[in-house]
Amino acid sequence: MSQKTSLISFSQSSAWLCLLALCLVLGSCGSVERTVRRAEAAEAIGEHLEAANLYRMAYRATPTKQRSQRGLLAFRMGEACHRYGNSARALGAYRSAERYGFTDSLTYLRLGQHAALAGDYKAAADYYAKYLDHHPDDALARAGLSAAQTAPAIKAAGSDYTVSPDRLFGGSRSDYAPAFGSPDGSSLFFTTTRPAVTGNDLSGITGMKNGDIFFSRKDEKGAWKSPEPAEGINTELDEGAPAFTPDGQTMYFTACPTDGSYPRMAEIRRSTRSDAKWSKPETVKLTADTLSSYAHPAVSPDGRYLYFVSDMPGGYGGLDLWRALMDSHGLGSVENLGPDINTPGDEMFPTFRPGGELYFSSDGRSPSLGGLDIYRATEDTVHHTWTVAHLPYPVNSSGNDFGMTFEGIYNRGYFSSSRSTGGRGWDKLFTFSRPEQVQSVKGWVYEQDGYELTDATVYMVGNDGSTIAFGVRPDGSFEQRLEPGVSYVLLATSPGHLNCRGEVVADSAEITRQTVLQFPLASISIPVLVRGVYYAFDDDVVIETSRPALERLANLLKENPHVTIELSAHCDWRGSDDYNDRLSQRRAESVVRFLSQQGIAADRLTAVGYGERRPRVITKKMAENYDFLNEGDTLTTDFILRLTPEQQEVCNALNRRTEFRVLRTTYGLFTPDGKIRPEALTPRRETQP
Repeated sequence: MSQKTSLISFSQSSAWLCLLALCLVLGSCGSVERTVRRAEAAEAIGEHLEAANLYRMAYRATPTKQRSQRGLLAFRMGEACHRYGNSARALGAYRSAERYGFTDSLTYLRLGQHAALAGDYKAAADYYAKYLDHHPDDALARAGLSAAQTAPAIKAAGSDYTVSPDRLFGGSRSDYAPAFGSPDGSSLFFTTTRPAVTGNDLSGITGMKNGDIFFSRKDEKGAWKSPEPAEGINTELDEGAPAFTPDGQTMYFTACPTDGSYPRMAEIRRSTRSDAKWSKPETVKLTADTLSSYAHPAVSPDGRYLYFVSDMPGGYGGLDLWRALMDSHGLGSVENLGPDINTPGDEMFPTFRPGGELYFSSDGRSPSLGGLDIYRATEDTVHHTWTVAHLPYPVNSSGNDFGMTFEGIYNRGYFSSSRSTGGRGWDKLFTFSRPEQVQSVKGWVYEQDGYELTDATVYMVGNDGSTIAFGVRPDGSFEQRLEPGVSYVLLATSPGHLNCRGEVVADSAEITRQTVLQFPLASISIPVLVRGVYYAFDDDVVIETSRPALERLANLLKENPHVTIELSAHCDWRGSDDYNDRLSQRRAESVVRFLSQQGIAADRLTAVGYGERRPRVITKKMAENYDFLNEGDTLTTDFILRLTPEQQEVCNALNRRTEFRVLRTTYGLFTPDGKIRPEALTPRRETQP
């Protein structure tokens, strides 16, 4: 099944049947009937271009005096052209059907739809009105009439969006459904039917080669390189409409297997990245229904849902938007997005901004400028409703506009449109941008004294009721847009580490500002240095400059209420063993007293002074900062005395330290008889702003 045309394709063929064969067929007895049967067979397996050409042959071979037959054939030709996306040919065919009196079916509805695609809103309104005279309850026609009546004013009003065709990605055929392949916007993937795609056969559905997924990367100066095929993804089948998980490491896309005898049902496939290559794709099984199409995947920014398009039963029209829950066990339950999103028409090409806004295209809503228009939707997760807004001109046009992708948090990027191809069904990529003041937060999640944590998840909660969860980039970083005047709490998490909290307040002024936060996560399996803790010389008194470091440790324990720790103090080799043991013990106890004064329960804290008995072991990260040390070096007295005086002082300073290590992660979770406490299952309000 063609990647797009099985789901309302937007492509045209320049391939025509041989005139000699045409004459031979039409000159034989019963040629019209045989040609119609061939057209019907082509339609049955989704080859709409082939069907359109055959209906055209039959139409031309039918005498003009056979008006009803000519009208029927013209209508069927229009339907086939409608399905493979050639609006110009479809409009001509429907007008022929009208001329021969075939107007008691969908003729006027289709004439309204394609007149709107041509930008003739007055004619579109007249056709919709004629259709509604006979079908007053048709919701699709009512929406079309309303859209045709309001479209001229929307177009005249314009907006502050800037839209222009992108020449770099423009091939000699269709290019559509762009998607940024990396969170930093340094790679762009898209679907193309340009001559360089895999395979040589022309599709009976579109008349062009089957689509492939191509991509481009930015060079060191930020300019796009020439597009090239996505290695490991493309075959002689039709592939396209790529989408990516938040970390950019997994691609979902649409593939259309071929079969010469049966309809071609689109399916969603998945591949994972390994350097520049992609793994062999696997089919994503969403339901047990094998007679429906599944296409146009999109992953929600929090990674919880896979959104997709399908014509399976239980929807509201032709093609609907659905979503499937994703977790560590795979895909779960599937749900329709409901009537707030879906209409009696077709909803397609879902995409997301990092903040969670859903963008999709529909031909069944008003307002609209014709064909598929792009809409923005926000979800109320409490009441399970959606609010939908129409994007203005020139983002939307009288052509088909779809497949919008955003460059990170900014209101700029790419989308695809048929506006410049004269109704022939070819699609091109367009850039868009909108001037704006952006307030954002950028952060890094990493192991304290270690490297980035690429499996981290960050939860961001605003005092406006917003809650999102998202992953991080391969370097442990993330970037999120903030709503002006909203206060946010961010909680960084990673398996095997304690949570770390940060806060940010977005300025209400109309300025562009970015706040940078660091999230060093403490490991639960190794000792963690408490930086910035200092004592009076030869004493156990924690001096005032240590307060910020100890307050951070207290907050860390509050954010991780089920953890108990050993708090340890260490000395360098100078001084007697007995003296160092007693001094370090008193220092550890001094830190425990401070934490208790901050509200940390005493039975969560164990003070131990190790003196000089546990010299520090150099980690890989520490070795990067000291060129005379190597990973695995242990700073014993013998090791230190072999160094220069300056190097000895560095090592002594590394040995003098205050650390903690996690003893338990189940504090307060269970009752004395071993049952989990009910309050332990209740989300803590501390994480709320």
